[in-house]
Amino acid sequence: MSTLKRPFIIAEVSGNHNGSIERAKEIISSAATNGASCVKLQTYTADTMTIRSDKPDFQIKGGLWDGRNLYELYEWAQTPYEWQKPLFDHARSLGLECISTPFDETAVDLLVDIGCPKIKIASFEVTDLPLVKYIAETKKPVIMSTGMANKQEISDALELLHKYGNGEVMLLHCVSGYPTPAEQMNLNAIGVLKSEFGCSVGLSDHTLGNQAAIAAVALGAEVIEKHFTLRRTDGGPDAAFSMEPEELAALVRDCNTVYDALGNGAFDLVAAEQENVKFRRSIYAVKSIKAGEAFSQDNIRRIRPGFGLEPKYFDLVLGKVALRDFSAGDPLTKADL
Repeated sequence: MSTLKRPFIIAEVSGNHNGSIERAKEIISSAATNGASCVKLQTYTADTMTIRSDKPDFQIKGGLWDGRNLYELYEWAQTPYEWQKPLFDHARSLGLECISTPFDETAVDLLVDIGCPKIKIASFEVTDLPLVKYIAETKKPVIMSTGMANKQEISDALELLHKYGNGEVMLLHCVSGYPTPAEQMNLNAIGVLKSEFGCSVGLSDHTLGNQAAIAAVALGAEVIEKHFTLRRTDGGPDAAFSMEPEELAALVRDCNTVYDALGNGAFDLVAAEQENVKFRRSIYAVKSIKAGEAFSQDNIRRIRPGFGLEPKYFDLVLGKVALRDFSAGDPLTKADL
């Protein structure tokens, strides 16, 4: 079996609850039904993210959220603090792990209070080093998306996580485009992250479809995170680049199939090959040969099936004297050398 861990599939709820805690619970239930390993929330309020302002700096131009200001976006997408514990409890009741991404210190405190088992650092927060240090000091395992961060920024964050935290950090390769075109995914960065930083790695995937995530497993990703909703047609802040239930089920199935296909890299025969060994060539008598008669290209050949002496011994056998009688169709064995 592969030394990698079986893919851990995180279904990101984010703002797809559309302002309804019951819908959030329904999304979590669907994630459990369709094979997710974990669901992820986001923990912030509009006021912990930004200020209410219509100045140009705060306006969103282009993309999915064009025309809104930052405060409006986060007010629309937030998962209220008072929902967090009930949603964690709901996930746990279904046997599903639940984690979250905090965006300020108050959110970290809340997640610690409700027993969040892992803390996710969003790609946009990698450079907020005071927050990274605060998260590290919880001593909880950390999953950090790299997003737009360069090598130095990732290194700076990791230094704090290792210095103040428990040292258990996973990096998720991530392209912070919503959605991300497949040709911009740069999946080979997965191997680079692993070799450069010595961490387990995964993928936070904002592409449409499952191809990038499945390929990432083949490249060594142990965690796959994708946004999840019940129906894209229901709308919501992240609906356009979110999976639907049948896509989640397919993602879980296909990632596990790829993981199982990786194997251990050995050259041993696998079960599917065992029965086919007999179809290899081996050395057989093709005419009657009397004891004392020399083996020649006329009376022995390398033919199928493979129950006889391996073909690599053919030149060694030629010219040697038979120690016993052979009839056509008898295999040579090592005892005949």
